[in-house]
Amino acid sequence: MEETKILIKNARVLDAESKTDSILDLLVEGSTIKAIDKPGSFSTLSNLQIIDGTGQWLLPGLIDLHVHLREPGQEWKETIHSGSAAAISGGYTTICAMPNTKPVNDSLEITKYIKEKALQANLAKVVPIGAVSHNLEGKQMSSLSELYHAGCLAFSDDGQPIYDSGLMRRALEWCRMTDAVICCHEEDKCLSCSGAMNESAISYKLGLPGMSTIAEDVMVARDIELARFTGGRVHICHISSERGVELIRRAKNDGINITCEVTPHHLTLTEDCLKDYDTNYKMSPPLRSEKTRQALIAGIKDGTIDCIASDHAPHEFDSKNTSFPQASMGILGLQTSLPLMLEFCEQKIITPLQLVSLLATNPAKIFKMSQGQIKVGAPADLILLDPKKEWAFTRDNNFSKSFNSPFLNRKLKGECSVVLVDGQIKNVQKDK
Repeated sequence: MEETKILIKNARVLDAESKTDSILDLLVEGSTIKAIDKPGSFSTLSNLQIIDGTGQWLLPGLIDLHVHLREPGQEWKETIHSGSAAAISGGYTTICAMPNTKPVNDSLEITKYIKEKALQANLAKVVPIGAVSHNLEGKQMSSLSELYHAGCLAFSDDGQPIYDSGLMRRALEWCRMTDAVICCHEEDKCLSCSGAMNESAISYKLGLPGMSTIAEDVMVARDIELARFTGGRVHICHISSERGVELIRRAKNDGINITCEVTPHHLTLTEDCLKDYDTNYKMSPPLRSEKTRQALIAGIKDGTIDCIASDHAPHEFDSKNTSFPQASMGILGLQTSLPLMLEFCEQKIITPLQLVSLLATNPAKIFKMSQGQIKVGAPADLILLDPKKEWAFTRDNNFSKSFNSPFLNRKLKGECSVVLVDGQIKNVQKDK
């Protein structure tokens, strides 16, 4: 059977690895990128599916290192199918599923289940992240070798910090054998004390229990030192403190094997949004001050922060429609991350090539993936983006099963017109 050939013509090709930013034609054959050349170079070829990319950007498919798909166990919040549909709609061709499912992804059986469900959905690629400890309890290390060979490219107890420094050390030392990475939720809960928002004058004024940045900073500092000592690879999830950024900056200057991510909501929102007690702004780590937001922006501009991850965390209406201290933490992110970061391009905070680095190239490098770049022989995971297309994120075009987003009904700019995964055009439909 002859492989499908797709020609994308006259698109602005943006590839951070090669620093390409040019109007080009790109030929896809089967599951890979076959050729890239100047416009008109493939005019003699026949039997092509032609896509006109005039006025649009052609990017590597986006990669999200931090997604909660809720399946198995909490399918009323999200399923692998609905989360994958949201991913495709938002330009993500690869998403990495955190292990805090029910049951936890700490066994070969759950990893296989997630992969099988992703294949059935046939939308985005889903990479399972295995639990560092059994049942996320921080006591007994999971069978990391078994999980790794089953397809887990990274490990995390996300949602729970790894309190036991000895366990963290052993996990890092094991991961050195495979060059896998441990993704850390940095929170000393003895210091965050079940807080509901950032500890500040605003939290006192609102009468809400606060979470100080010191709860994050002490764990970041510990894991930097463990990475220094073991030589293992640490990835800091959803960094949200000014001091944390500076600690990571210094660690990188020391040559320590550490990377980190930031979320679009921590880059674009602050604790001021909580003044009306809207629980859609409640998340962990919490929204911080404007000063901290500027420090996070400085971190993405100078390369201290490696990538942007959505921390897509779906929750049903009832878990948000309650008192602020009792409400669940987390927001949707897969469909809004790209347009929010395009606003940073429009404001000239970052360049389009930096956008590609933060959303595709660097995430691929951190998890040792072959995708994330546009070059001959690379997987044909691609998105064609109209950066000027205006739209609103509404209940009707939200593909998640949940609606917990402070960006609902917000006008956005930038929409994917075509998404390819392994050379196949993906069309999304709502989960039923």
